[in-house]
Amino acid sequence: MPTKYSETAGESNSVIDLMFLCYDSAELDQHSILLESCLSSDHAPLTVIIPLSKEFIQTSKLILAPKSGQESQFIKDIILKFKDLDMTSIKDIDKLEQVIKQFSMIIDQAWTKNAKKSKISKHSKQW
Repeated sequence: MPTKYSETAGESNSVIDLMFLCYDSAELDQHSILLESCLSSDHAPLTVIIPLSKEFIQTSKLILAPKSGQESQFIKDIILKFKDLDMTSIKDIDKLEQVIKQFSMIIDQAWTKNAKKSKISKHSKQW
């Protein structure tokens, strides 16, 4: 879009083209101003190299529907296994970390057992 309109016949309007790059980024600050391509214009083309890479796009996720039978069973499984954790001999950080890892495994196993795979779509809720 012109930034200055000349009222004199035969004079060109002036245009400023801008290109915003990522400051101090070796990846996204690879730009060139092609002065040899100006021709009769006072504008020089701007180019930038934008690296592209493959990206994993998740199409499904595991869910537990609120107030479902699976959610109830998930909670029951955690409570049942939690009761078996030996927390009487937590005397140092190493023992505490062991108990936390065991509890984490209990949750992971209950989740894997009870969660259902759900397809992600444009109608999926944002969390």
